[in-house]
Amino acid sequence: MVMRDLRYFGDPVLKTVCDPVTTFDKKIESLVTDLMDGVKPAGRAGLAAPQIGVGLRVFSYDVGGLSGYVINPEIVELSEETHEIGEGCLSVPELWFPVVRAKHAVVRGVDLRNEPVEVEGIDVLAQCLQHETDHLDGKLYLERLTPERKKRALGEARGKDWFWNRK
Repeated sequence: MVMRDLRYFGDPVLKTVCDPVTTFDKKIESLVTDLMDGVKPAGRAGLAAPQIGVGLRVFSYDVGGLSGYVINPEIVELSEETHEIGEGCLSVPELWFPVVRAKHAVVRGVDLRNEPVEVEGIDVLAQCLQHETDHLDGKLYLERLTPERKKRALGEARGKDWFWNRK
């Protein structure tokens, strides 16, 4: 198992809308394997392709003993009921802030055989599905923070040694 390097806040790949997967080949199989391996370490709930530098619509998840991946995911249902839940991100390490998320979410996409898949989650899994889909749309959870929290988060991020710096 080889872990791909993570991309961090400030890297342009994280702000780019990902392309849909149109060819289901060994490269996509390899990407899915890397994403599944990358989400295995303790404390990780999900990993999206742009977080390892790949601009394709694929993510993996591992929450509460349920793990898998979705290719070309789209959120098709969000509950009206929301809650404020602590959130972090592998691409914004060491920072956790409360974010408002739907308590229930449904994502539809396909698997490696281009067969339909649907993942439904509540609470933390719903949060993960929303968070990872956001990544594929070029959004970080920081964009969902209140203005005060966002200002604080951006200030803290700029002071971290992992912050991507253009030189």
